[in-house]
Amino acid sequence: MSRFSPKMFRPLDEEEQELMESIEQGAWKSVQNIEQEKEKACQAARNTLKKEKRINLRLSQKDYHQIQIKAIEEGIPYQTLISSIVHKYLSGSLVPK
Repeated sequence: MSRFSPKMFRPLDEEEQELMESIEQGAWKSVQNIEQEKEKACQAARNTLKKEKRINLRLSQKDYHQIQIKAIEEGIPYQTLISSIVHKYLSGSLVPK
C-alpha cells in the first residue's frame, strides 16, 4: 500500500514508509524529559549546520554552470547546494538514479 506524505502529497520514500510502520506498530516510546531531549536535538542540529572550514574547489566551466542552474532551480545559493551534495554523499544518502 502506497502512502502519501501529508504535507507534500507525494508518495513516501522507503525510509518514511518504514518510519510510519514502526509508529503504527507501537515501536516508539515517550521520553521522560521532552524539553531536555528537544534541546539535545537542537544542539546536534546546530553543530551539524555549523560551517567551520572553507575550501577552494576547481570545477570545469560546464559543471560550474550546471551547479548554478540547479541551485537556481532549488532556490538556494550554489555553495549551499555543493555543501549539501558533499554532506549527502558522506552520510550515504546520495544515491545514483
